[in-house]
Amino acid sequence: MKKEVTFALNYALNKGFQIHPDAFKILENVDVRKLEKIIKEIVREKTKQKLFQINQDDLETYLGIKEDSDLQSEIKVLSDPTLKITSGEGVKGYNALFSSRFNKLKRIISDRPESRMLKSLASIKSAKFEDDLYVCGLVTEKKSERNITKLMLEDPSGSFEGIVFDDDLQKTVDTLLLDCFIMLRIGMGKNSGFIIKDIIFPDIPEQAVNKSESEAYAVFLSDLHIGSKYFMEEEFSDFVAWLSSPDPVARKIRFVLIGGDILDGVGIYPNQNKELVCQTIEEQLKKAEGLIDKIPKNIKIIIMPGNHDPGRRALPQPAIPKKYNSSLWERENVIMVGNPSMISLNGVKVLMFHGQSIDDIVKTTPGMKYDEPTNVMRHLLKVRHLSPIYGSQTPIAPEMEDLLVIEDIPDIFHVGHVHKAQLDMYKGILLVNSGSWQKQTPFQTSVGMTPNPGIALMVNLKTFQVFHQNYNSDLDNVLQS
Repeated sequence: MKKEVTFALNYALNKGFQIHPDAFKILENVDVRKLEKIIKEIVREKTKQKLFQINQDDLETYLGIKEDSDLQSEIKVLSDPTLKITSGEGVKGYNALFSSRFNKLKRIISDRPESRMLKSLASIKSAKFEDDLYVCGLVTEKKSERNITKLMLEDPSGSFEGIVFDDDLQKTVDTLLLDCFIMLRIGMGKNSGFIIKDIIFPDIPEQAVNKSESEAYAVFLSDLHIGSKYFMEEEFSDFVAWLSSPDPVARKIRFVLIGGDILDGVGIYPNQNKELVCQTIEEQLKKAEGLIDKIPKNIKIIIMPGNHDPGRRALPQPAIPKKYNSSLWERENVIMVGNPSMISLNGVKVLMFHGQSIDDIVKTTPGMKYDEPTNVMRHLLKVRHLSPIYGSQTPIAPEMEDLLVIEDIPDIFHVGHVHKAQLDMYKGILLVNSGSWQKQTPFQTSVGMTPNPGIALMVNLKTFQVFHQNYNSDLDNVLQS
């Protein structure tokens, strides 16, 4: 027991007080600089009342941390791919996937007034028209030659090639993601070609945010990489211990969302075994379960898989299979979901996505950087799709329905994967990239990636105020916002 706690106990005992065992844990977590003052004031007040026992209720009342019995902790899983996965076969499966993508995004963009003038790509091939027309489709190719940019689209009826002359539109074309959905305003050129005059995205409309009626907090975590020798176990354990502390924010936390890569996995990259302290999935899960079990039971924990976790790697991912983690599935306060998922926390809609597609976008899109993940997140919301690029680094399964289209608009967009904690806002949506709890690895060093691990992000669901705690002793390790 800390000497400061011992002093406080002796002071109270010498004044004729008893201390209830339930009060010990709170005393051990109180700031030692304040402990003597707190005990003396409680003793003075209770002496006036002629009550000579200090209990948990006394400390909670004095510290202002008495648990709010009205604090909501309602959780609903609004969408989860786990039970919806119905992969097709080969070409047939991918045809179904892209048809589903096109139809879903066309429905989204049909809310725009211009959509009433939409024509199929096949219907304009032989048409002669004077007024501008609108077409839509998935981007299949873009190329620039001298001062001319060509853009190719496809819809179920056929393909289209248009030319962009406008300088600003050419810059927009440069940022287009292959296989994303767009709408174009086009005109007829002098030589019967099509000129692109405007590019319109499905995008997110400005919106009022849903907020919790009570002041519950949600913690956003990802990329723990338990099992890796670079996992910040001591720092993460300190954070978990803080969740049980008398801190006013800790006492109001009701949700913990883990956005993938809870484990480091096995055989994910060459020579990974040299960087593991737990060489099997079973060992890694046992350690993860031990840490999660220390989180207070009144906090609900949502766990989503990432590319390092066991199970299917292709998107969308089902929840981590029960055969790997039956004890996690059986915990009353743990909810296992797939990637991506939409979760309601006291009515606040949170879109959780591990973020594998960030790799593809950073590599192909000018201006996108691993160090600025919220810029990529904005881009995904703009195109209303979580992983539009097919055939790059991110594996995408040939689902009969495209479950990566962002149909329902979230209030919070939670992503991980790139180990860079960062905050931003986009059209009323809070963007949270929750960073990691893994120190810089040799691979990250070799490619110039500098993570800022060990930052716990918490959001007040009533006010949307963000609170963070930095458990990293590196002074350069800061939250970006």
